[in-house]
Amino acid sequence: MVRKAGAAKRAANHARSTSGARVRVRVLCLSGPNLQLLGTREPEIYGRDTLDDVHARLAARGEELATEVIARQSNHEGQLCDWIGEARGAFDGMLLNAAAYTHTSLALFDAIKAVGLPCVEVHISNPEAREAYRHTSMIAPACIAKVSGFGTDSYVLALEGLVRWLAKRSAR
Repeated sequence: MVRKAGAAKRAANHARSTSGARVRVRVLCLSGPNLQLLGTREPEIYGRDTLDDVHARLAARGEELATEVIARQSNHEGQLCDWIGEARGAFDGMLLNAAAYTHTSLALFDAIKAVGLPCVEVHISNPEAREAYRHTSMIAPACIAKVSGFGTDSYVLALEGLVRWLAKRSAR
């Protein structure tokens, strides 16, 4: 519980430091399997933006929000779990597009729950409007929110929502 108290104190200090300058929020953005293929993979579903384009947009919007965004992608469930596990104490929140692991991974669910950081589930398409096997998210119960169906804008909208959520929590 000491770590949670430390995280809460750190979050409370995000709005302003003692000097009055804004303190940066740190957000980890993780993308799962096959998202390195954005731009060429089924563009009728996922659009033409590459993952590098998405990361650049997140960084730019993060700057406007006084938020540092560290973005990573892996096709490997264990690597995603490792990054989530390392996030405690280093980040204030997470964005996670677990891709296909959304529907299968108890390991990612457990990792999100274990670190106790607010996490927003992100999807480029709307899973509920697609095949039936995409309608159930294993990670949703561990997340504070979900943004889906807005194309690659889903990532930026999720970042904006997470930053607002963190600000409201720190104002309490």
